[in-house]
Amino acid sequence: MKTNYDNKMMEIINSLDSKKTLLLHSCCGPCSSACIERLKDYFDITVVYYNPNIEPKDEYEHRKSEQIRLLNEWSIKYIDSDYENDLYKRLTKDLALEKEGGIRCSVCFGIRLKYTAKKALENGFDYFTTTLTVSPHKNSELINKIGGSIGESLGIKYLYSDFKKKEGYKRSIELANTYNLYRQNYCGCLYSKEGNIYEE
Repeated sequence: MKTNYDNKMMEIINSLDSKKTLLLHSCCGPCSSACIERLKDYFDITVVYYNPNIEPKDEYEHRKSEQIRLLNEWSIKYIDSDYENDLYKRLTKDLALEKEGGIRCSVCFGIRLKYTAKKALENGFDYFTTTLTVSPHKNSELINKIGGSIGESLGIKYLYSDFKKKEGYKRSIELANTYNLYRQNYCGCLYSKEGNIYEE
């Protein structure tokens, strides 16, 4: 039986005795919008935009600028990060033939979640999590297992989630339209761009 990670998130939230600090990894402005809206009453949120998978560089910068624009409008704190595309390429160089959603994506999720967990630990955050589960094209069970495992290994609490539940993805589209946010038509890496299988 699959875990309902939205219920698991609410169990964590309902157990809190005060507003905790949360480092939220974000893949882009539109995805972050619905997640921030959902969490802002329970957590003091800081967003980190760390996505070394996104290519080309001008696409990365465009998404980053849109993310920052939304955070500035909402007065949400932000941590900047280096691009580190070489790291992504090195760790996925033997996975070019893997199908979208397979092992290559697992490695990519791990790179971003481990970075976020380390940043959360270094800066004294209570929790870390990611916006990645808001996409209907992403495997939330896999993302949560990776995040939970990294959190346990590093000694930092991971906030389990499935932000696509309760029409989270639909809400992200509505907010993107409201704030006129750029919505990309591929996940981020060149492999997903070649397939061009969906719109975030």
